[in-house]
Amino acid sequence: MATPALPAHLRELTLTLPDGASTSAYVATHPLATTRVRIHRLPELTPLGAWCAQTNTEEALVGGFYVREPVPLPLGDLWTDGVVQPSVPFLSPWNTKRACVHVTAGDAVRIARREDLPEAPTGDLLQAGPLLVRNGERVTGDDEGFSAGAAQFDSDITEGRHPRAALGTDGTDLIALVCDGRADDDAGLTIDELATAMLELGALDALNLDGGGSTSLVCGGALRNAPRESHGLPVPGGRAIATAIVFTAA
Repeated sequence: MATPALPAHLRELTLTLPDGASTSAYVATHPLATTRVRIHRLPELTPLGAWCAQTNTEEALVGGFYVREPVPLPLGDLWTDGVVQPSVPFLSPWNTKRACVHVTAGDAVRIARREDLPEAPTGDLLQAGPLLVRNGERVTGDDEGFSAGAAQFDSDITEGRHPRAALGTDGTDLIALVCDGRADDDAGLTIDELATAMLELGALDALNLDGGGSTSLVCGGALRNAPRESHGLPVPGGRAIATAIVFTAA
């Protein structure tokens, strides 16, 4: 079945990198004034495209990280409708520092580090990170401990080029970006290159989300990127994920 044509709010880009490599990227924009954002914890690990088809969801982006053992659970703080959800916390001291997307009960969207958000937030909150852009400036260093605390992940997610996902805001629109990678004609992005891409798209604040084989953007009812598990090895439909960020008309 052919992928539906790109809707007007979705762009397909080729990003050329400093060493001459390139990667495909897909950027969906959603006006803050007319978009309702919700964080969903999936009932079980499910590829984003499959879950969207099951729930008639037209617009969604992969959410945060997760662990498989001893039982599959989201990794990092997670709240929906003002209620804390079961999850595995990030290790201290990184649990208070790692970036979040917070959707208040009044539908305002904020991207910030956990320590800068309410301890018991209203609405929805999903923790991922690292923070890529803050107040229009690139965020550098390892303040959120993704290198120092890499033992809680399969690897140091800040190393190397991979398929990646990010969410940002320019004050007017939400910017959802995913890139392909792990292929001869799709290099993927480093964390710094992802931050550069979000800055070039105009983001004032942005954070990294789950990536690799989990990288998924559903737009206009179709999965738009090409998830890969390792170099050249496609993951049809993408890896199963734990959480999703959903965009609907307000």
